[in-house]
Amino acid sequence: MEIDVTFISDPGCPWGYSASPALAALQWRYGDRLRWRLVTIGLAEDASGYAERGYDPIMMGERMEMFRGFGMPFTVGPRARLTGTGRACRALQAVRRLAPGREIDAFRALQFGWFTTRRLMDEDDNIAWALGRLDGVDVPAVMTAIDEPATVAAYWSDHAEARTVAGGPTAFQGKSANTDGAERYTAPSLIFRAGDRTLEAGGFQPIEAYDVCMANLDPSGSRREVPDDPAEVLREFPMGLTTQEVAVVMRRDLEDQVDRLAASRALIRAVGRGTVSVEPLGDDGLWRATS
Repeated sequence: MEIDVTFISDPGCPWGYSASPALAALQWRYGDRLRWRLVTIGLAEDASGYAERGYDPIMMGERMEMFRGFGMPFTVGPRARLTGTGRACRALQAVRRLAPGREIDAFRALQFGWFTTRRLMDEDDNIAWALGRLDGVDVPAVMTAIDEPATVAAYWSDHAEARTVAGGPTAFQGKSANTDGAERYTAPSLIFRAGDRTLEAGGFQPIEAYDVCMANLDPSGSRREVPDDPAEVLREFPMGLTTQEVAVVMRRDLEDQVDRLAASRALIRAVGRGTVSVEPLGDDGLWRATS
């Protein structure tokens, strides 16, 4: 059974970024059974909204430190100024228009720009630089399309959809927020649909929550087993995985502890065999299968 997953998130949200290991495990376990649709929240049209709420670059830099415990790569230190997310979300809409199916790859590329560098990710040059990770996407055309009426309309459509949370399961669980006058989903929220059945895993959740949703929607289905060789996992993720993502994917049982050290050692041995390569990324690395 194919299951539709509405993926509601924002490239500038550290909670959305820190959930990446659980999302990678979900993708590994269920693969092509999942049909993903990205909805961008548009957390802040520009930096003024953050400034009005009392944020400053030092405070934001300090806040990032708390997210290191979730295992994803980060850079250190504050940015030169606050940044909004609206421009990057428009870029994702432009990717969807010009290269349908690549918007989630683009989302990941923008996240890496946001959290592993101190680049100002509301500036076009930096958005284009981050999107340069995408093979087969005409980045100059994407940047040209950001301000086209169809792109802007798609952005506001997503913006409105992300603010339809009131009265639903995500709000009931206390996983919604109101930062701009309308109650909205927080990042990342996943809505699973199979036929006429819908289940929500709103806001930051562990892989266990996603697994429960899948078990209820398709109890006759199966989960892909975890291999011994991380290169086998990485072949399913052409953009690569971070160390923590590999560690969470390779956890054999949900009752087991995530063993980041074991994953790191397995990845290093795979590099030695020539089956995996690694690119420095923030304070970690991005691992890819070589063949």
